[in-house]
Amino acid sequence: MMKNDLEAQLLKNGGTVDLSLMESLGYDEFSRCLLAEVKAGGRVAALFGVPGEGKNEGLELFALIARDRSAQIAVYRTEVGTSFPSLTQSCPQIHLFEREIAEQYGVTPTGHPWLKPLRFHRVWQGDTDVWGRPPDERPRPGDMEFYRIEGEGVHEVAVGPVHAGIIEPGHFRFQCYGEKVMHLEISLGYQHRAIEPMLLAGPHPFTMAQMETIAGDTTIGHGLAYCQVIEALSGCVVPERAQSIRAMALELERLANHVGDIGALAGDIGFLPTASFCGRLRGDYLNLSAALCGSRFGRGLVRPGGVLFDLDATLASGMQTRIDEIEGNTLGALNLFFDEPSVLGRLEGTGRVSRSVAEDLGLVGVAAKACGVPRDSRFFHPTGVYRQLFDEMITEETGDAMARAHVRLRETMVSIDLLRRIGTSLPAGPVKVPVGPLKANTLAVSLVEGWRGEVVHVGITDAGGRLRRYKIVDPSFHNWSGLAMALRDEQISDFPLCNKSFGLSYCGFDL
Repeated sequence: MMKNDLEAQLLKNGGTVDLSLMESLGYDEFSRCLLAEVKAGGRVAALFGVPGEGKNEGLELFALIARDRSAQIAVYRTEVGTSFPSLTQSCPQIHLFEREIAEQYGVTPTGHPWLKPLRFHRVWQGDTDVWGRPPDERPRPGDMEFYRIEGEGVHEVAVGPVHAGIIEPGHFRFQCYGEKVMHLEISLGYQHRAIEPMLLAGPHPFTMAQMETIAGDTTIGHGLAYCQVIEALSGCVVPERAQSIRAMALELERLANHVGDIGALAGDIGFLPTASFCGRLRGDYLNLSAALCGSRFGRGLVRPGGVLFDLDATLASGMQTRIDEIEGNTLGALNLFFDEPSVLGRLEGTGRVSRSVAEDLGLVGVAAKACGVPRDSRFFHPTGVYRQLFDEMITEETGDAMARAHVRLRETMVSIDLLRRIGTSLPAGPVKVPVGPLKANTLAVSLVEGWRGEVVHVGITDAGGRLRRYKIVDPSFHNWSGLAMALRDEQISDFPLCNKSFGLSYCGFDL
């Protein structure tokens, strides 16, 4: 037992804690525990504010620390006033969480080295935000002072928010010396939809549809994370057959996006055989999702209590046959890509991120695994069929664009194998059960390994069993900082390739 176990509530993935039984630490003790957890190998899965329920109550902070090796999540709680000492300089992975809290609640993390707006929205409560704006004044996205490097020969390049092709908006500000990038600052917020505030006092009839569009390419990942929170809060036990179908949908989502991303990388390099073939293969995997539920993106499938569509014997057999056919084409297109010397020469050494930087920033998913950092919720915090079927932790060592592409290749093979194993051993039984009322004054946490990385959802109920706070952390929230570091000392012409190799979501970050 760690010393901090005396102060923390320890949960498993999908677990709950009765907040009436959970102590609130003083901020100094809260800080000490967080820093000790990270030093011991934990990572900050979520850090967020919760307004007090009384009119004059302060702001509570909750921190969730993932202890991967012990499959535990440590939960800490404290209360702050109008300000609190920043921990960013001691723990860089808290950087964006503190900026988020400052923007949402007008509470200042004093000593924060990079305190800027994150999503450029109105302050949620208080008379002014930390930049002195009244609560009804919405700042314009990207309207801020950017970091600048001065000196002879140094120049600045601004890219976006409008980009070529079909792509979401985001602004990138480069500080360059000739073609060499010395610093990249990323400013997002153009896609902000205020999803978290809309979830308050829920669940609402439209909540599930909102979850499925947090990041449209992660419909199953976010939808499943939400369902697991609601099921934990209601005490619902999901049927085994439904858990198997959910896992199949999650792996199909992973396959469609990994194959699509490798195709996009091929297109960026100009290697057209794989670029064109992967576009078709992505469609094949999306069509399997459509066969499962009628939606190529899996919408309408996962619901609290199970799934809305069963998989009969004929459809299950047909899907397995189709997977066998697609597997050969997938291997052919991807092996062609990774066997081409000109492709390897373009990817190897480009956009490298060290393991120490990845750990400092708290990177997750593909971006972390490419740096040799083992991060996969299916392995460390499994739920459903992953408890029995997932035992392969994939990592690479070089941390460059090649490593990120190769993680996708290896995960593609694992996902095809999982689909085959799950689909040929579907348990009998129902696919959905009723969901009862939610427990009052309770916190529930759910971790799901989406195709980009770990999706974190946390729900907190009030005394009436309605959602008092709902926190969402998309993997892109952690990983955009990794992209900024990957561009250090790179040629600015390598930015599109580095960006594609991370494959991050703008709207998943902006919420």
